[in-house]
Amino acid sequence: MSTNEFCEIAACLGRGQAAQLIREIDGQRYIRRFVPSERLIILGGGHVAQALCAVAVTLDYAVTVADDRPEFADPARFPGAAAVRCGGFEAVIDSLNVSAGDYVCIITRGHRWDDVCLRRILQGTMPSYLGMIGSHRRVAAQLKNLAADGFDPQRIQQIHTPIGLDIGAITPAEIAVSICAELIRHRRSLPAREKASGLLQETGADPELVRYLAESAEPHALLLVLDTAGSTPAKPGAIMAVNARGESRGTIGGGWGEADAMARARQLIGTGERRLVRVNMNNDVAALEGMACGGSMTVLIEDLSK
Repeated sequence: MSTNEFCEIAACLGRGQAAQLIREIDGQRYIRRFVPSERLIILGGGHVAQALCAVAVTLDYAVTVADDRPEFADPARFPGAAAVRCGGFEAVIDSLNVSAGDYVCIITRGHRWDDVCLRRILQGTMPSYLGMIGSHRRVAAQLKNLAADGFDPQRIQQIHTPIGLDIGAITPAEIAVSICAELIRHRRSLPAREKASGLLQETGADPELVRYLAESAEPHALLLVLDTAGSTPAKPGAIMAVNARGESRGTIGGGWGEADAMARARQLIGTGERRLVRVNMNNDVAALEGMACGGSMTVLIEDLSK
């Protein structure tokens, strides 16, 4: 395997583009996609925005928050955000260059700027997800006005409003959970994420791991989960690297299974070989790991020594 592959992956991710690693094993093709964090733009910096940012960050969204009030557009209020912008909403939206892969949530204070934000976004590139908070009655009237003003009916139909799944949410934290639940449902329904032959489930792009695989000159091995059965702590596509000292980046689930695979990988470092290993977790081990039943993982181990 060439380190250049990971240099190319790192370069693609640096440009905000997806990349992939392909392996042919015993006539079977496996594709591990590396997908940059999707950008979630939150228009409004109130209490719901704070809670939404906190939850969305744990789901690997790159969050940008915008508000026209300096005291609310304060990075200290959004410690997990990739960016916090202050300014008039129309100007901020223009500066963000909303793309077809973005997610946008409109939750301005008291709905004061919701219509302004919505109209500005509908005039540009339609994001992958566009949601707006509000009651059924209010948003119905708002959408009717948009149609009367000549906005594209197909775009209007794509607006998720009232925003979030109906779980009876009341508090800002509960509303944030309902919104994120809808974001997840949308994310998993996209055609690019549908299961295809050989397409591995995990698509996360751990920056530290990718950088290590692209730049490290020390002998190390790659571990990639190709298949799982039963109850396992990782999904196909989980990936990590380990060096001869047992230091690792990334994870294939932790616990006993990962330790076993790492031990085998360390034995392979320096051989120039690659092999498939089956990591089995019987019921006794599974119980220790807090799993309901035993499972197994097929892991590809490749020596990446230079």
